[in-house]
Amino acid sequence: MSLRKQTPSDFLKQIIGRPVVVKLNSGVDYRGVLACLDGYMNIALEQTEEYVNGQLKNKYGDAFIRGNNGNSPSLQYS
Repeated sequence: MSLRKQTPSDFLKQIIGRPVVVKLNSGVDYRGVLACLDGYMNIALEQTEEYVNGQLKNKYGDAFIRGNNGNSPSLQYS
């Protein structure tokens, strides 16, 4: 039984279209459906909700989070 190692790129391709949470160092969380991302970790979300300190602050149709804005986004999926 051999297990195929998965690259980060393979993993990210698999979660396109799935719900994710993008956590920024600032403490703000964006929850939405992952539309796309690129090699610079620019992230596009659909049906996006913004949470500050665990409380819903805003809802956006689409959101774009720049990967090079000084924050290190952390992606979680469910």
